[in-house]
Parts: sequence; structure tokens; C-alpha cells
Amino acid sequence: QVQLVESGGGLVQPGGSLRLSCAASGSIFRINVMGWYRQAPGKQRELVARVTSGGSTNYADSVKGRFTISRDNAKNTVYLQTNNLNPEDTAVYYCNAVLSQENNPSYFANYWGQGTQVTVSS
Repeated sequence: QVQLVESGGGLVQPGGSLRLSCAASGSIFRINVMGWYRQAPGKQRELVARVTSGGSTNYADSVKGRFTISRDNAKNTVYLQTNNLNPEDTAVYYCNAVLSQENNPSYFANYWGQGTQVTVSS
């Protein structure tokens, strides 16, 4: 069994910051990509940022310069530092990992966390 557990969401005023964390646990063999997606009410889930095991990153245009994704491979953990938040960033943020398990090291699949709410409001 693999679990992704997010933390760090909450209510913040416009211009504020939050740091989201996501830890993967279980019978993990290898994690290729870890990332963050978000889904606002009435909208489709969208990519926010992702990072490869080698440290390459890419970001949605709407968050470039404000959000920073990082990863601790030893802890199987990914972080999202969000700065200068605005109401359009309000959404449920989901952690994602593309990984393989110990019982089948060559098969990679998508795993999702349960989501953490980020609300930006004055």
C-alpha cells in the first residue's frame, strides 16, 4: 500500500504565504515525478508544479515567480512554497506521485493524496 499525505493548507489573506507538504509512504521502490495539482470549484484539475527525481521542475504560467516546488528524495517528500497568494489560487491542492512499488519495480503508476484546502480571502 502506498499513501500520500498532504499538510499545510489553510486560510490566508491575499499577499500571504503557505507551505504545503506531501509525504509518500509504503512499499515504494522508486518515485519518478512528484507534483502538485489543484482544483477550484466548477473547474478542472490543473497542474501547478512538478519536479523530477533529478530536480527538473516545471510550473503553470499562473504561478511562475510566486510558487516554488522542492523535493527531499530521502524522505519521499515534496513541498510547495506559495507566496503572494491571491483569491484565484483558492482551490483544493492535490499531491501526485508517479512511482513503482517493491513488488513490481518496473511498473509505474499515478498516486494521489486526499487533497488540502487553500483559501485566499480577506
